[in-house]
Amino acid sequence: MANLFLVRNDDPRFAKAALHEARAVLGEQGFPAPTELALPSWTLLHAGHIVAGPPTLMQRGDDLVAIAGTLVADGKLGQPALAALLDMDPLALDWDRLGGQFVALVRRQGRTFLFGDYFAAFQLFHDTQDRSFATAFLAAARAQPRLSFDAQGVYELVFNVMPTGDDTIFEQLKTLSPNVVVELTADGVVRHAIAKPLPDAADALPLPERIAQHRDRLLDIVGAHVDALGGNVRAPLSGGLDSRLVLAALRARGCAPHIYVYGVPADEDVVIAHAIGAELGFPVEWLDKEDGRVPPDAFPELVDRNYRQFDGLPTFGNLFDNGTNGAAQLARHADGALAVSGGCGEIYRNFFYLPDRRYTTHDIARTFFARFTPADATDRFVPRDFLDRIAGKMAEALGPPPATGRLPRNRIEQLYPRIRCRALFGREISLEARFSPYLMPFLDHRVVAEAMTLPLPLKYAGRFEAMLLDAIDPVLAAQPSAYGHDFTGPPNLAHRRTEFMTRIRPVWLRRHSYALRRRLGPMGDEHGGAMGDDYMARVIDLDFPAMRPFFNVDAITDSAVWRRVANLEYLAARLGSRVTG
Repeated sequence: MANLFLVRNDDPRFAKAALHEARAVLGEQGFPAPTELALPSWTLLHAGHIVAGPPTLMQRGDDLVAIAGTLVADGKLGQPALAALLDMDPLALDWDRLGGQFVALVRRQGRTFLFGDYFAAFQLFHDTQDRSFATAFLAAARAQPRLSFDAQGVYELVFNVMPTGDDTIFEQLKTLSPNVVVELTADGVVRHAIAKPLPDAADALPLPERIAQHRDRLLDIVGAHVDALGGNVRAPLSGGLDSRLVLAALRARGCAPHIYVYGVPADEDVVIAHAIGAELGFPVEWLDKEDGRVPPDAFPELVDRNYRQFDGLPTFGNLFDNGTNGAAQLARHADGALAVSGGCGEIYRNFFYLPDRRYTTHDIARTFFARFTPADATDRFVPRDFLDRIAGKMAEALGPPPATGRLPRNRIEQLYPRIRCRALFGREISLEARFSPYLMPFLDHRVVAEAMTLPLPLKYAGRFEAMLLDAIDPVLAAQPSAYGHDFTGPPNLAHRRTEFMTRIRPVWLRRHSYALRRRLGPMGDEHGGAMGDDYMARVIDLDFPAMRPFFNVDAITDSAVWRRVANLEYLAARLGSRVTG
């Protein structure tokens, strides 16, 4: 991603300590030696990709642009993209010319600005006093003399994988909003509000024209990366739609990527990916989640390596595995490859599995974010307040105009990219693009805008996405899938019935689905649990002193929830005395 760290110089003691910690974090995480640049009243540390990637820093006299992430401008990456961005007014950016997920610092005509991509998916952390900004979470955290856990952020991470909106797990740290451009001045920070609209209604475009329009948009965005970075591309393949659609776009642009599948033996994704590779004549590398067993004495060193590699907070809390997640990440970025993801592909589908009617943001919060059972938490957790806070952040993300009352269904669809993708896939992007360029085309705002115009019935059971895949690569579409049908025609009855049975469940019932499932017995997830107590006792205090005020740890029978609590416990221990509660 390259890396940005900024600190204000008005308090020399704070600035010196923050720069020291930032340099230490960059060194521990494997970044090349950073470049230090003096700005009026601020100091910038900028480092390139850990492995390799296109240039991310350009200076032109007193003007400069420095980015973290993968910036596309006018269909170009690297120096041409930096030059194009430097020529734009940061307070009037031409978003039709910009793509990718990134954070940018632009200094031009004596003024310095800091901003993120359209959805602020690439994370930029800052303290609540606006004294420092960092794209590395641990650099942001270690720059602070004192940290305290934010209950809302903690509960959102543990129950729903990542905090939403601008919140983090610490009261003193936030992420930069997508709706502001920060100006760094001699007197501090000035926030300039900017609008980032999306279509809020379906259009009536004829289906053939719609497919052609979506196809051309997707191929343009994928093609810009392939043209700039060549054939060194690594892409996943599974039994579903999203990774296959990305692969189709790559193939249509003349790219033959290195294909891999990640799973356990006999996993359906593994079987289908190998079958597709054998039929179409390309090799598929299999990365086995269960390959390898680390001895107990070596476990602390492995967890320490994961902690540094995943910047303290990996998606799904995966610090405590057997090392396969870390190895798979490094393999994706070997030799500075362009790593590709099908994440956020559900922009083409009915992500919330709700009927085509109006809903409030509270309805969505209760439907999707009520993945908790109160018994797991202490009395600091108030379910109503927890969901109200999430609903409020949803309303803020949708505005303007104010998102009050029952909202049209297509406006509700915006919550997927603006809230869910920003939180979950934004963290993924921020971690992956540290090593080399990263492409998640379905979160490019121009692709998202096209998807927001889809009539909802076209999203049911992946109908439109399958048609788009078939239009781009009919040979790939004709291969078998995990849905029990290929993608050259409509979804079969079983697929439609399965989705329909979820869609018709009322909101009040959906709110209790997770708690009801917990009553049936222990749970886990496909991302793996943690090791047993003989391993975990070597890396955390199993009395959970940092997390005990928030959770009844002994009551947790969902291994995914327990794993994320353990991640926070380990993080608190590593950050030491600066974490006060």
